[in-house]
Amino acid sequence: MKLYRIGELAKTARISERTIDYYTKLGLIQPESRGSNNYRLYNDETLGILERINQLKQEKYTLEEIKSMIAKWSAATSDIDVSGKLAELESHMQQLQREVKALEPALSKLKPGQARRALAHLIPQGAACIEAIRILLAQGPPM
Repeated sequence: MKLYRIGELAKTARISERTIDYYTKLGLIQPESRGSNNYRLYNDETLGILERINQLKQEKYTLEEIKSMIAKWSAATSDIDVSGKLAELESHMQQLQREVKALEPALSKLKPGQARRALAHLIPQGAACIEAIRILLAQGPPM
């Protein structure tokens, strides 16, 4: 397992050292260990977390929301794939809620017939999403 000092991690992740310091202070990432010279050392998993953080920031999540999601992902053990999938679905649902809120002004201006047609397209997709979550929950963790 490769360990990165903060400068190496920043260069590899293409973010600043100050950002890594900030994320560490917020608890978004944690050093794997400290070297004999007291440098913080980060592992490869931290790179993956930084990629997720950047992706979620592009999707307009706040750092508090990201921290909450990371905590949920970290709590899920590697042998419980269902937990990871549910965390992904929750993240996706939160993004959809944001998009719906952004559309509310336009939706309020629709005529009744237009609103019914839009709703007719949305209901089957929403029902399918809910059914997928129900199936995942019923399956439980893999054996």
